[in-house]
Amino acid sequence: MKTINLMLLLCLFFWRASAQTNTNPDAAYIKENYTKYEYQIPMRDGKKLFTSVYVPKDRSKKYPFMMDRTPYSVAPYGADLYKSNLGPSPLFLHDGYIFVYQDVRGRWMSEGIYEEMTPEKDVHPTKKDVDESTDTYDTIDWLLKNISNNNGKVGVWGISYPGFYTTTALLSRHPALVAASPQAPIADLWRDDGWHNGAFMLVANFGFYPGFTNRQNDKPTQQRATEFNAGTEDGYNFFMKMATMKNTNDLYYKDTIRLWNEMLDHPDYDQHWKDRNVLTHLTDIKTATLVTGGWYDAEDLYGAINTYKTLVKNNPKTPVYFAMGPWVHGGWARGNGDHLGDVSFGGPTGPYYRENIEFKFFSHYLKGTELDLAPVNVFETGSNQWKTFRKWPPEAAKEKNLYFLPNGKLSFDPPKTNASFTSYISDPNKPVPFINGTSMDMDREYMTADQRFAATRPDVLTYQTDVLADDVTLAGNIWANLKVAISGTDADFVVKVIDVYPDSIRNTSFTGINVVLSHYEQMVRSEAMRGKYRNSFSKPEPFVPGKITPVNFELQDILHTFKKGHRILVQVQSTWFPLIDRNPQQFMNIMKAKPEDFKKATIKVFEGGNEASFLKVRVLGEM
Repeated sequence: MKTINLMLLLCLFFWRASAQTNTNPDAAYIKENYTKYEYQIPMRDGKKLFTSVYVPKDRSKKYPFMMDRTPYSVAPYGADLYKSNLGPSPLFLHDGYIFVYQDVRGRWMSEGIYEEMTPEKDVHPTKKDVDESTDTYDTIDWLLKNISNNNGKVGVWGISYPGFYTTTALLSRHPALVAASPQAPIADLWRDDGWHNGAFMLVANFGFYPGFTNRQNDKPTQQRATEFNAGTEDGYNFFMKMATMKNTNDLYYKDTIRLWNEMLDHPDYDQHWKDRNVLTHLTDIKTATLVTGGWYDAEDLYGAINTYKTLVKNNPKTPVYFAMGPWVHGGWARGNGDHLGDVSFGGPTGPYYRENIEFKFFSHYLKGTELDLAPVNVFETGSNQWKTFRKWPPEAAKEKNLYFLPNGKLSFDPPKTNASFTSYISDPNKPVPFINGTSMDMDREYMTADQRFAATRPDVLTYQTDVLADDVTLAGNIWANLKVAISGTDADFVVKVIDVYPDSIRNTSFTGINVVLSHYEQMVRSEAMRGKYRNSFSKPEPFVPGKITPVNFELQDILHTFKKGHRILVQVQSTWFPLIDRNPQQFMNIMKAKPEDFKKATIKVFEGGNEASFLKVRVLGEM
């Protein structure tokens, strides 16, 4: 949500400009073939939501609705000012739909007070018991009755935060809602964008909220927010000087941003966040659903994967489809999707999704066209090819362990050595950077970036297999099972799974300047874990210094082939800055930590014997 949506906010300016100059061919087509209307649609509690509706001028046939509910503005405002794009892709624009865009409650030109990820109510006994599902239901009901020439069918789609609103549309259970596509949906804000296993996603969140907060009252406005200007592009240095989370307010925000304060006031997975977990409500869903995400989505990978898994588990009779490609947050919507940073995917992947999956899904359920679509369509990175399955993870994928062994070895074979450990000193005042460069943003390329820069540091451990004699395909989630002992009472653990290229690999047209792909260490999956949450996200516990302690956490799903001649490498570290905030390495409320609280700690990672650390993976095919 955070990083890419700042870009979306900036794009509003360009959309407005293109709407007025019509430099985009689609913009001219829209004005020639659609009529725009603006409405304040009343909700059951009396609040009105601002809604833009684009209706085809051709009245010779009836059209289904395609709706996008958003907190990011339906701009441009004014019945004579048109968007330069309509629908998920130009395919929809030219095929003919009634397009609906709505500012959600409390945002931009809609009435009400905004709540982040509005808690869903299980029952709605009175007209005052409202949430996003009731707002969606009331909107659909109004559209069906007031927009002529519709065919009685509604589809909803949205990316990121609008993906969350698409998920809540399912909960409206309106009979006219026949198709929905939550794309990179936020499902659980604490787990998606806020924290990853308790580690706060610092750089993504810090820059997001000032630009997002254009109003904090119930007064509709077109006024844009002022984005934060750090005065530098060196995020590492900026956040080190800021020193503490407490200083985000003491030095900069001055307690003026309510949503930011809610983040700082609730570092644990308490009731505030549990109320904002939409996954617990996904039952009794009848709407056909296409869940879409990107393997390299730095914001809402968890949301896409777990929305799909929850829908399939709880609604076995409902058509639920799953599409994952080699994309960043929202990368499937417009671009080619042929590379990320230095890493090539062998050709365009975005057009394939838009033409053969997304468009055909909606066309079938909204217009009755033929559909030949496998339940699961996923892109296999490494081999760079699309694969189809009946369910995800693939039933043929078998669990295996990748063991950490002495001397930096990594093997699928159980350890034959006695228990030992490798240690490093984690210094929060000299944290490991998450990128090999300077940036004030959460650069999306970090998800596949070369990790050789980190491997040279003494506070990063590496474990590597021998050269692979055959291809190894991992399909499904990965669980880190660490056995550690620390000298303090808390620590973070970052685990990265890396594809090490052989010497024979040569640069491509996407390879960056001064980058050599020979022996490149491409990150495939990575995740952080704040150690105090190892037993419960709601009730943190200190470590006993020196005691061997299990720390187990999920790295989320992948579909990646480590090719013959490559190696699998795992890195372990305890800082990852400023992607995540620094841990003082003392058991405390980190949001209230002072500069002097940040201490060095010795971290021991155990290998071999009965205390061996390992990764639990799912292997597809024979080994």
